[in-house]
Amino acid sequence: MLPLYDDNPTRRFAIVTLLLILANVAVFVLVQQAGRSDSTQVRLVYERAAIPCELVQGRPLTLTEIRTETCVTGTAEGPRGTQNRAPFPDKSVYLAVFVSMFLHGSWLHLGGNMLFLWIFGNNVEDRLGPLRFLGFYLAGGAIATAVQVAFDPSSAVPLIGASGAVAAVMGAYLVWFPRARVMTLITFLVLPVPAVVLLGFWFLSQFFTAADSGVAWMAHVGGFIFGALLASLLRAPRDQRRPDPVWGLRPPGRW
Repeated sequence: MLPLYDDNPTRRFAIVTLLLILANVAVFVLVQQAGRSDSTQVRLVYERAAIPCELVQGRPLTLTEIRTETCVTGTAEGPRGTQNRAPFPDKSVYLAVFVSMFLHGSWLHLGGNMLFLWIFGNNVEDRLGPLRFLGFYLAGGAIATAVQVAFDPSSAVPLIGASGAVAAVMGAYLVWFPRARVMTLITFLVLPVPAVVLLGFWFLSQFFTAADSGVAWMAHVGGFIFGALLASLLRAPRDQRRPDPVWGLRPPGRW
């Protein structure tokens, strides 16, 4: 099932959502692609992206660890020599968590993430407001990375993509707009599907991701749960307000 757009109008234009999409596209086109060879693009990813082993060890990978995709416990200094040196010694392994959210592996990877971000992000931004939405998005991506690292702490493979942060947005959308209709491409038909069905199916499908697919599916799960839990907490104050004594209606709220 591929969502195309939702029937869920907003009160204001989703400026932060649009800027995030433009930033992701700009990084991919102007930084990652920009006349670079495949080997140079791979080098860029190892230099800038978050890597579980680096986050756990608190240091950049050595050349041997990169080539073997094997994490060595400890300082990994070993005998002196090129193979035991970090090719990117000045890398900030923790800042890389946020940089990774703007790196993608292909046009398909980028396009899929940005499509989901636009469909579900505009309504979540409308609910939270621009600044809170930006903080929520970045926090969701960081939490998603932390969950993936906890799941596979010895991995020396870079984590790239906005999908963890986008998953957090999807989790919040499910809580706040479960009945919204999402026009979805199913085989050759475009049908309206309730958000709770579409997003629930997407979430469950993550647990059936092939082990050798290269997809950091636990980041998706972690981001989605974070978004859903936070949305549930933020929903409580509005739902608990007393109705207007004259009209029997709850007063409007700002989000």
